[in-house]
Amino acid sequence: MEHAGIRIKGLRKRYGQGDTAVDALKDVNMAVAPGEVVGLIGPSGSGKSTLLKCLGAVIEPSAGRMTLGDEVIYDNGWKTRDLRALRRDRIGFVFQAPYLIPFLDVTDNVALLPMLAGVPNKEARQRALELLQALDVQHRARAMPAQLSGGEQQRVAIARGLVNRPPVILADEPTAPLDSERALAVIRILNDMARRFETAIIVVTHDEKIIPTFRRIYHIRDGVTHEEAGEGRAFV
Repeated sequence: MEHAGIRIKGLRKRYGQGDTAVDALKDVNMAVAPGEVVGLIGPSGSGKSTLLKCLGAVIEPSAGRMTLGDEVIYDNGWKTRDLRALRRDRIGFVFQAPYLIPFLDVTDNVALLPMLAGVPNKEARQRALELLQALDVQHRARAMPAQLSGGEQQRVAIARGLVNRPPVILADEPTAPLDSERALAVIRILNDMARRFETAIIVVTHDEKIIPTFRRIYHIRDGVTHEEAGEGRAFV
């Protein structure tokens, strides 16, 4: 299935009213193509977290427009009725901490989302196993999260983010707890998965180890985005 990625135009978010109002996002414009991984960077308080929550349909923007694939999901108001289904089916999340469910094995951690979306259990587990194989952790399919290394846990978390085949993945500091080798391995995996599944991926990061890998970067300052060319340095 072809995806058109994500496009954001003139996005704003205001907290409060009157003299106490704070404009967390003032003018955000972004476009991420299918198969592309872009970096989103900026100092603390610049609006990164607010932007990620708006993109993930966790909080409602104040104004602007967001298009996901060929569907306008927000245009000065939500255009989709079921935000829970939108988050579940069309947006994948990868966080700094893996947040794996400790009493489910690796396969069921990945298969749970499609099961909740109504995919038959057998098909959901098959999807999970295919992704675990693609991420080279299929040998840990029956392991419990506590038995995994930090790098393995993050790969399982990436598989979980991809399992519903969303057109967009939002990765929030996915390499922060990892050393250089594992951090670059995670970014290599995200690039490979983006190309393989035609997924648009936005990586929010402060991690100096991975910033040189992005071909395009959005720098957010005081609630306004500025597009910059990245180094796009090849992995070593």
